[in-house]
Amino acid sequence: MRQTEFFLKACDPKTLTVGQLMQDAVTRCTSRTDALTLTHMMTHRNFGSMPVVEEDGTLVGIVSEYDLLQVMIEGRDLRKVLATEIMSAHPVTVTEDQTLVQVADLFQDRYLTRVPVVRNGKLVGIVARRDLLFGYTQASQYWS
Repeated sequence: MRQTEFFLKACDPKTLTVGQLMQDAVTRCTSRTDALTLTHMMTHRNFGSMPVVEEDGTLVGIVSEYDLLQVMIEGRDLRKVLATEIMSAHPVTVTEDQTLVQVADLFQDRYLTRVPVVRNGKLVGIVARRDLLFGYTQASQYWS
């Protein structure tokens, strides 16, 4: 759930932080999750990517639709391919204190759709372009 969904009054959208914009209930997987399970989870929940975490919540990578499509193109058995084999290790991340403008610039500069939010290396949320747009419109209602 995003904090911006509970805004009761308008505020300067430029002051919004990732902590206010992010989704904090993030579906995640482990490095041992197989590609078939990932494909099922992502298609049924309409996700474009899945963060990969260790048992303690430390973010170790991210698996995207692109990664899964590559496995399919190569004709590999989705049941035998693990997240650790196809994930992008060391993904671009943001922290809760970064601003809407900083993250919007990051999205535009790096052509990103969504990024994991970390605190001390542990996954605490995910923020997408759509979250920025939603937060901006919520905050700017009646703002002048």
